[in-house]
Parts: sequence; C-alpha cells; structure tokens
Amino acid sequence: DSNLSGLGGGGGTLNLDALSIFDGGKQLLSNILQSNMTGLTGPIGFNPDRSPIQPSYDIINVIGTGFRQIGYWSNYSGLSVVPPETLYAKPPNRSISSQQLYGVVWPGETTIQPRGWVFPNNGRQLRIGVPNRVSYQDFVSQVKGTDIIQGYCIDVFLAATKLLPYAVPYKFVLFGDGHKNPSYSQLVNMITSDAYDAAVGDIAIVTNRTKIVDFTQPYIESGLVIVAPIRKLNSSAWAFLRPFTPFMWGVTAAFFLIVGVVVWILEHRINDEFRGPPKKQFVTILWFSFSTMFFSHRENTVSTLGRMVLIIWLFVVLIINSSYTASLTSILTVQQLSSPIKGIESLIMSNEPIGFPVGSFAENYLSEELNIAKSRLVALGSPELYADALERGTVAAV
Repeated sequence: DSNLSGLGGGGGTLNLDALSIFDGGKQLLSNILQSNMTGLTGPIGFNPDRSPIQPSYDIINVIGTGFRQIGYWSNYSGLSVVPPETLYAKPPNRSISSQQLYGVVWPGETTIQPRGWVFPNNGRQLRIGVPNRVSYQDFVSQVKGTDIIQGYCIDVFLAATKLLPYAVPYKFVLFGDGHKNPSYSQLVNMITSDAYDAAVGDIAIVTNRTKIVDFTQPYIESGLVIVAPIRKLNSSAWAFLRPFTPFMWGVTAAFFLIVGVVVWILEHRINDEFRGPPKKQFVTILWFSFSTMFFSHRENTVSTLGRMVLIIWLFVVLIINSSYTASLTSILTVQQLSSPIKGIESLIMSNEPIGFPVGSFAENYLSEELNIAKSRLVALGSPELYADALERGTVAAV
C-alpha cells in the first residue's frame, strides 16, 4: 500500500509521528487484576495466575429459532444442573458421574444423540447391495467396462446422502451374475445375513420382506399389472348385432312380445282394432310390438291401463334405441380391441400358462397367495421375451 511505503521515514501519509505512546500499561494491567466487583454476570475477580475467579457459564440448547437452558459449567464443579453459586459451598466434585445436564434436543426434534457427525477416517465403508439387472436397466445398471453404477435408483440414493449433515462412506456391490435378473428376495435375505449393510434398487415392498428388513419411504408407485394380448375386431356385415349380447337380444325380443300380448289382453274386448280372426289378432300383436320400436304403431289404445303400459314401454324403447345407437356408432368409428383375459379372476380360471419377470416377487405371490400351480408359471427375463411369448401364445398373460 502506498500509505505504508513511507513507514520508515516518519510514517508517510499516516502521520504516525503524531501518535503518543502510553507508558502505564503495566499499571493498567495491575489495576485490572486487582478488580473485585459484582457485574451483570456475577463477581468479577482474578486469581494470581490471572485466570477469572470462579468463572461460570450457562449451557444453552438452541432449537430452531429458540433456545432453552440445560445446565451450567464452571471450573469448580464442571457441568451441572445446579447453579455454580450453590456448589461453591460444597467440596469440589469433578467425577464423571457428577457431570450432568438436562436432556438435549438435537436437530430433527430428537433426543437421541447423533453419531458420526465427522468424516470417519478409520471406519469401514457401508456395503450397499445393488441388483445386477438385465432388463429395465434405467433403474440400476453398471457402465460396461467400469465399476460405475448408475440409474434412477442410484440417483435417488446419492441425492438422499447429500442431504445428510454427516458423511456416509459406502461402496456399491453388484448382486447377480449379469446374465439374468437376480432374485430380490435373496438380496433382501443377504442383508439379514450381514453380507450387505443395505440395498439400493427397484425392490418392491411386500409383507414377508418387511418382517426382516426396514424400507425407506417408497419413491416409485408399485403394484402388479396384467399384460395380455389383444386382437382387433374389424367391422363386418353383422356389426349391427354387436351392440347387444345374444342374451340381451333375446330379453329384448321377449319383452316386445310380452308387451304386445299385454296390450292385446287389455284392448281386444273394447277396441275393434284388436279384434278379428285368430290369425289376424296374432299378426296384430306382432306388428304392434315391432312398430313400437320406431314409434310408428297404427293401432290406437282405448283403455286406461293399455295406455299406461304403452307409455312405460315407449320410454323403455327410447332408452334401448339410444343405447343401441351409441354402441353401434362407437363400433363403426373407433378401433375395437378385445382380449380373452378380463382380469385376475379370469386369468386364474383359464388354466393357461402365465409369465412373470425373473427375480420379482410375482412368482411367490401367484403361487402362494393366489394358489396358482407352479407348473403354469413361466419365467421371462426381458421385455423382448414378454412380447415374444405373448405373440406366440405360449403364455396367456404376463
């Protein structure tokens, strides 16, 4: 600094020559050491070795934006929950058993004392088991030719460790031969056998596993999904029959005849349009029933009960027509897909082979929980094998 460049010659621009020197430093120190007064924090005085007489401090536990007092410290009694002024009248006791404080609330609102808040330099690394997957390697996989483990599950684990207030040394250990997906149940069992300290991967949380290990909060929605082959239903000349099932067609036709007979019973005694030879009356019943579908019946009803039955029936016919029209429009305009497997119940009752991913809990679930014979279960190791098995029909579903 240019202001200091001239210190050797009278102080330069700092005008050090104008400063005076205090010669009473020793006297000032002596007066301070002879102090004997009571201040805001208690008595103020010094021992011959120049240390404060009976110094004491409050021990404060900081909690968030607040704090609380959990004890005291003094060079006479050490740590205590009793004010040092009270202990001065007793003989000094610096034993470990007498060192006491009230309970400390640690970060995270816990009273459990944390461990390892410094980077360990002599502790062993945590052994983290990682499944050596063959399929769906986006979850976890090894970079070929290296020891680097990557994937979505690994990213979540690394992000979680960065949030810890202390260092966690670890190393990833691959589990599996790399030729097929390993058994995740065996991976979990290796934690209980102390082969691994923890495991990271797309490990499903199921009942039998929760009984032997602890899981973190799930970060991926899990569950069983049935994948079954479908076939496209093309429109044909008989497409107009597909909106209703055969049973529905039969019930509808039966109701048309029943309504026609009911109206004939109520009308033929007082209405000439429903009279005549038996053949004519039979044709009238059929024609009346059929024409109500299009609201074009020509026979008039005279009786009150006949009109009530007809009104109710016409309202039902309106609903049937609307439903039929909507279903037929959908069939003719939207691609229709169909599958013989409608759900898990139809899959169980079909007695067809069922595929499952190698290494997943699906095998035990299907055989033990759903009581499906193991002879029906087919192990599949990759999405390509899933698609091939479904296309060839070797399995009914995966």
